[in-house]
Amino acid sequence: MKVDRQQLALWGSILLMAFLIAGCYGKNTVPYVNFEQPVSVPKITAEEEISQRPILIALATVLSPHETIYYYRQIAAHVSQKTGRPAVLVQRKTYEEVNILLANGDVDIAFMSTGAYSSYRGMNEIELLVMAEYEGTTLYNAEIIVHRDSDFRHIDDLQGRTFAFTDPLSYSGHMVIEDYLRKRRTLPELYFKRYFYTYSHDKSLWAVANRVADGASLDSQILDYARAKNPELLEKVRIIATIGPAPTGPIAIKKQMNPELKEQLREIFLTMHQDAAANAVLKKLIIHRFVNPSPELYRPLQKLYDRSGITI
Repeated sequence: MKVDRQQLALWGSILLMAFLIAGCYGKNTVPYVNFEQPVSVPKITAEEEISQRPILIALATVLSPHETIYYYRQIAAHVSQKTGRPAVLVQRKTYEEVNILLANGDVDIAFMSTGAYSSYRGMNEIELLVMAEYEGTTLYNAEIIVHRDSDFRHIDDLQGRTFAFTDPLSYSGHMVIEDYLRKRRTLPELYFKRYFYTYSHDKSLWAVANRVADGASLDSQILDYARAKNPELLEKVRIIATIGPAPTGPIAIKKQMNPELKEQLREIFLTMHQDAAANAVLKKLIIHRFVNPSPELYRPLQKLYDRSGITI
């Protein structure tokens, strides 16, 4: 019988491979993994998750951003000290950007404006943690201002003029005027000759004081801040209308957060004014203390934003 040399070479290679594999297993030099057996994976307990993961705090500083961010950092440091966990401040320019962070589940807590909270419709549910109180109230007004030397005496006098809005989602800095005009069957783009967004209440104040804009609408608490920080600007403007009241901007938190951490954070904010150093910081931000929230105060504004279609 004639034997094919190629076949002999092939069988020789197979026998050699089998011999080597058998030898290796006999000497236990190759690790053996039985994929039919489950492998235990270390689990992180709820307590470990609470103590290890940083707390991410978002905000859009529309009140003197370069100055107030320093105070918000101190608040974050206070939260970190009380929880024993790192607290990371995530700053954004606009209210929309903060809402997107919440919607994506990228942050745990957010300092929100009245309008930002009222317009929030993200897939990730949020809830009120606390709301700010100032001079014994959780309410404020929207003030419409013009230059002191102008002839404007009423909002209607600003038709065909230039107006400074703060932020598209802001209630006092935008929506209050849009609602006023909608009730008169018109829109800002039809009513004003021109309008623009400053993304900062103090910039809106500056724009009117320096005649860059004929009018603007501001949070009444911002005027109190300006009275202490920029009295020279405040002297150049006057109020021609007051609309309100509206609830102050709340601190919101993602709903699925660990309940124990959620309650710990609530207690930290509710008692923050009792700490001397933290209390001094709150006063710089025109906040006397944080109180338990009143969700019903925001419901009329939520309906307003729904009607206007300005939600995110």
